[in-house]
Parts: sequence; structure tokens; C-alpha cells
Amino acid sequence: MSDEKVIAVAGATGAQGGGAARAILADPESGFTVRALTRNPDSPAAKELAELGAQVVRADFHDEPTVHQAFEGAYGAFLVTDFWAHGSAARETEEIEVLARAAKDAGLRHVVWSTLEDTRELLPLEDQRMPVLQEKYNVPHFDAKGEGNELFRRAGVPTTFLNTTFFFQGFLSMMAPRRAEDGVLTLTLPLEDGKLLAGVDVNDIGRTALAVLEDPERFIGHTVGLAGDHLTGAQYAEKLGAAIGEPVRFQSVPYDVFRSLGVPAGDEIANMFQYYGDFDQEFTGARDLDLLRGINPALKSFDDWLAENAAHMQTG
Repeated sequence: MSDEKVIAVAGATGAQGGGAARAILADPESGFTVRALTRNPDSPAAKELAELGAQVVRADFHDEPTVHQAFEGAYGAFLVTDFWAHGSAARETEEIEVLARAAKDAGLRHVVWSTLEDTRELLPLEDQRMPVLQEKYNVPHFDAKGEGNELFRRAGVPTTFLNTTFFFQGFLSMMAPRRAEDGVLTLTLPLEDGKLLAGVDVNDIGRTALAVLEDPERFIGHTVGLAGDHLTGAQYAEKLGAAIGEPVRFQSVPYDVFRSLGVPAGDEIANMFQYYGDFDQEFTGARDLDLLRGINPALKSFDDWLAENAAHMQTG
């Protein structure tokens, strides 16, 4: 009989959960096995995890008994919710409640909860510098997760709070440089000149989570603020240009202008970047790159990430 400890991985076919599952599966010395939670065990991504050695089980956050069953007998879990699947902070809160209840009932010994800061702790809703969204949030996908931290604490679940940040992968899609009217590739972001943007390779979330799970005495009850690099918009543009072999300039868009562009979730994204900018010392300062590389020596800088991904970048 195996002495390996089962780690239940939520959202295992998504970017964060998939990275966590693969990180654990790639390290046979960790003493962990993966129980991959997914709404659709028959999906190609789920079958790929099974081939790598994961136990794949069906779990739906809106079918609570399936989550309780998926946690049974597990040692710990990597937990994440996907706000962007529905865009509702209220619904995300319901999902977090389910996860916290199931983790408590299963007696999980260590949960790594992928979360974000509640922006309202630094920016009260009465502050009128940005619009209030969904009735009671500045940045709903931040605030719902940050508010959800207390659900794990109140439930008495031994939890490490892993605060994530902007994903470098955004430069492969919505945030990719686009060719301006004058023909120059341009990185356009609602980020003030000179302000730092903390970014991370989404796969480092899983790699860092594994390191945290391996050292429960150090990390249970604590918050780890994650990033792989802190760069200004101009620095991101310069590095993108060097990687793709063509100059890229940075164009800062005022927050209010970005909100008016009709971009999907434009208010949410503008509020997020304004929070990054207005509270850069608190947000970026909570992400100590030297400390993080001590936890996860494989943590990728933006240069590291570009070396692996620049060839996949599609610029317009």
C-alpha cells in the first residue's frame, strides 16, 4: 500500500490547476499523488492528466456533494476558482464557500488557496477614484477571492494563501503588442509610465504551490505573494521587442480612457491596473523576488518566459 499523500487539485484542466497537477506529477520525490478535479473527466485535458498518472474525478463547485466526495481521504489540496468562467463575484463567493466547507469536512491537513488581495482594504468603496462594480467591489475578481480567505480561516482549514498576479501569458492573447496606424508594434496598457507591474508565469503558481505543500510547518497560516518579475510598461515592451526581433513601444492609456474603449470587462481591467499603479509599493512590495526564488528556485523571470514563449506570440 502506497504511503503517498493525495493532493486534490481543483480546476485541474485549467491553467493554474493544470500547472499544479503537472508540477506534482513531475516530482516523484515529493511523496504526493494527484487527484485531478474537473467537471468533465472525459475531456482531452483530463485524459492527458490520467495518462501522466493522475486520478481524475468529477467535481463541480455547483454540485457540492461531488466536491465533498472528491476530497475524501486526501491529505491536502490546491484550490482555485475561475471568476472569468462566469464574471460574477457573488457566484465565485458561493464556490469558495463550497470549497471551504468540503475542505473542513474532509479534514484536509494543508490547503494552498490561490487567491488575491481584497483591494478594499487599501481602497475603501467610498474613495471615488474608480467606479464601484457589481455593487460592492473595486476589482471583483480580486475582492471576492480576498474576501474568501476568511472562509478558510473561520472553517479552521490549515491554509496557505498564495497571492497571484498578472500572468505573462496575457502577452500571448489580449495584451499582445499590436501594430499601430504608423506600423509600429505597440504594447498598449492602462499602466502609468514608470509604474511597476508584477507578473508571473502561470505555471510557477503550481511549482510554488508544490514547494509550499512540501513545507507545511513553514507555510500553514501564512501568505505568499507571488511574482516572477517586476517591470515597467516600457521594460516589458523593450524585452518583448528584443525577443520577437522587432522594436515594440509602450503606450500608456489613462484608466478612464481604457474604461471607455468598449474592451470586454474594460472597467474591471482598468480598475485592476489602477490598483496596481496606485498601490504599487504595497502590492509589488509584498512580492519579494529573492524570497520567492528561495522557495521556488525554478521561478521564471520575464526573460526566461520569453525565451520559451516568444515564438508563440501573434502580433497584430
